[in-house]
Amino acid sequence: MNLLTTIKNSHMENFYPKGWDLERMDACCSHPAEAIFERQDFWHEDFRPVMCDDNTTLGAKMGHEIALTIKQAKDEGKKLIMILPVGPMSMYEWAVYFLTEWKVDCKHVYGFNMDEWSDESGVTLDPSSPGAFQNAMEKALYNPLGSLTIPEEQRNFATKDNLPTYPEKIAELRAEGAKQVTVFGIGRVFHIAFWEPHFAEDFGSVEEWKAQTYRIGAKLHPLTLEQNALTSFKSRTTMVPAFANTIGPGIFLKSDKIIGGCDGCYERGMMWQGMSLWVTLRYRPDIWVPSSFMPTLPGKLFFIKDLAGPLSPDLK
Repeated sequence: MNLLTTIKNSHMENFYPKGWDLERMDACCSHPAEAIFERQDFWHEDFRPVMCDDNTTLGAKMGHEIALTIKQAKDEGKKLIMILPVGPMSMYEWAVYFLTEWKVDCKHVYGFNMDEWSDESGVTLDPSSPGAFQNAMEKALYNPLGSLTIPEEQRNFATKDNLPTYPEKIAELRAEGAKQVTVFGIGRVFHIAFWEPHFAEDFGSVEEWKAQTYRIGAKLHPLTLEQNALTSFKSRTTMVPAFANTIGPGIFLKSDKIIGGCDGCYERGMMWQGMSLWVTLRYRPDIWVPSSFMPTLPGKLFFIKDLAGPLSPDLK
C-alpha cells in the first residue's frame, strides 16, 4: 500500500494538481543514484547535472558559475541580463568572493529578481521587511559587492508596478546584444520562480503557456507554502504569504544559459527536493511540471549528492 493506491477517493485526490501523473512521477524516482547522469533525449546538448558533496560545495560551485558568467560577459564587452532568485543563498556569498578577488565590476549587469511575496492584488512586502526578497538580495549580493556592484538603476524587483515592465526592458537589452542567464531553484511542486503547476489549467495550449511573461498576485500551492515554512519561516506556516508576483515561462524559457541549484537536504537523511530533482530530469517537458522544461536549455543544474537517493523509505 502506498500513496498511489490510497489516494483515489480520499480527501487527497483533489489536493495535487490534476495534470500530474503520479505513477509517472514515481517512476522517475525509482532509479539508482548513479543513473542521475544518464542523458535523456529531451535534454539540450549543452545541459548537464553537476553533483556536489554538500551545501558548502554547492554554494561555492554555483557562486563560481555566476561570477564566471559575469566575468565572461565583461570580457566580451556584452551586457548581461541576470534573472535572479532568492535561494540557494550561499551562492551569492561565493559570487561576491570571486568577483571581488578578480576585481570584476558589474556595471554591465542588469538584475531582474524573478519573484516577490505579495497579497492577492500584487502589493508586495515593504522592501525593508526581513521576509522581503528585495531585502535579502541587497544584503546578500548588492551591498557586499561595494563599488563593484550592479548600479541601482539596473536592479529590478518584482513589484506590482515594475514586474510588468520586465518584458519590454529585457527585449530592449536583447536588441542591444545582451545575453540572458536565469539562476533558479526548483520548488517542491516543480515550480520555477513562483510559476506554479496549477497555472497550466488556465491555458489552452503549450504555446499559450510558454508565452506568459509574468503573473501578479499569483495564488501559491499549499505545498509551496509548506516548503517555505520549513526553509524560510522556521516552520511557522501562518507567516508565509499565500500569493506572489512572479515571472513566467515567457521569460525563463528564453534564457541563453541556466544555472540551477537543488540543496534541499536536512540531517539524518531527511530531504524535500529529491523527488523535485528526479522529476525535473526525467518527466519530459509538461506544462503541469514547469521545471521539466529546464533541461531543454543549455546550462548546469547543481545538486547535493544525497538528493540522488536512492529515494526509498529509511525510518530512523
